[in-house]
Amino acid sequence: MRTTHVRRALGTASALLLLPALVAGSTTGRAVAAPRAGTAAAADCGTATALTRTLPNGTGWSMCWRMSGTKGLVLEKIAYRPRKEPQPLKVLNSATLAQVNVPYDSGLTEYNDLSDIGFGNTAVDIGPEECPGGTISAAYIPQQERTVKALCATTAPRGHAYRSDVYDEHGTAKKYTAQGSDLVVFSVSQLGWYEYVTQWNFSDDGTITAKMGATGDLSPGDYSGEGTGWPIGKGRHDHATSHYHSVFWRLDFGLDGSNRAKVEQYDTKKAGRGAGSAVLKTTRTPVGRELAANSALRRWWRVVSTAGKNTDRHPRSWELVRQHSDRYDAHAYTSKDLYVTQYRACERLASGNSDPACHGRGTSVDKWANGETLTHPVMWVNVGFHHIPRDEDQTPMPIHWQGFQLAPRDVTAMSPLTPDELSGRNGRGH
Repeated sequence: MRTTHVRRALGTASALLLLPALVAGSTTGRAVAAPRAGTAAAADCGTATALTRTLPNGTGWSMCWRMSGTKGLVLEKIAYRPRKEPQPLKVLNSATLAQVNVPYDSGLTEYNDLSDIGFGNTAVDIGPEECPGGTISAAYIPQQERTVKALCATTAPRGHAYRSDVYDEHGTAKKYTAQGSDLVVFSVSQLGWYEYVTQWNFSDDGTITAKMGATGDLSPGDYSGEGTGWPIGKGRHDHATSHYHSVFWRLDFGLDGSNRAKVEQYDTKKAGRGAGSAVLKTTRTPVGRELAANSALRRWWRVVSTAGKNTDRHPRSWELVRQHSDRYDAHAYTSKDLYVTQYRACERLASGNSDPACHGRGTSVDKWANGETLTHPVMWVNVGFHHIPRDEDQTPMPIHWQGFQLAPRDVTAMSPLTPDELSGRNGRGH
């Protein structure tokens, strides 16, 4: 979607580099309720900005945020506080984008949006109409002498949290049901005709959802009469060129305040036939060394705390829940769904990594997953989307999303949303 026909000028990354510190100040939409004291403790954020929210059911989230000229929105010191936990539970040291690779099917054009341009460098103002009921906070770009209203933090409904008819000893049913909510945090970057929404949802059930949304407009410069894409407009003259979005996220885990964690892979396969159905057997494979892997039927991964257990004495962990992904197999680094590497501060971007401290180690994540022992794992999640344009993409283009989730697995002994009167129904012995 980017050609020489851009709708606003894009400077170089060095000309637009953001200060790491955020300037205090915000533009507010409708008022939001203040967090309840003691439910979600604010992190020590240094030069970054603290963000703390308590959702309507009592779940608390706290984190620090800042804008990086290259990576855009950076979240750090992310902690989750279920309603009945005495202290917040540390989840992630940091969570960021790590690359957006956009090659075109014609073979003529390719972009690496983070390393070539930067999402912070192209951040744009967020208006109150797109941050309903939330707070908009600002970051200052000194080289342009402008302040960008860069971050929206709001609370949004997510629909049913649960519904259950529970029967007592007399056979009388009582319906338990509740609606759920999310803390939604996002920024917007404009690169040529594309507008990207970098969004994180933090749910009241403990789920973390990473989302990248692409919207804006189809670029007139990408139309051709050569049949290299999909016909857009009248007849079959204008074809909008198909292209890929391979989005990488970098997750540095700090479970229960410790950098040491274990990674496990689970695979479930058929193991014969039972009286009523197929027998399925699930096996656990410890991931003790750096990993480059692809998804498979009934395969999943989790990161397991070595420092904390829930009240059922089960180690706390977070499960990677992947959505549909179209891998781009023309590059080595985009041909894998997941990398797990040993932490190095200089390994910042999934490709185009130019930190001089990594000199000699290669510039892409596939070079770093070389079998080193894992003690401080960093997870790199790749989600690909092959965009074949359609008539409905004009105009503005409806937003299309790609992303993944981190779901709590044994973080709490029961759901953090369990009503108090059902709190004794834990396991078979209740």
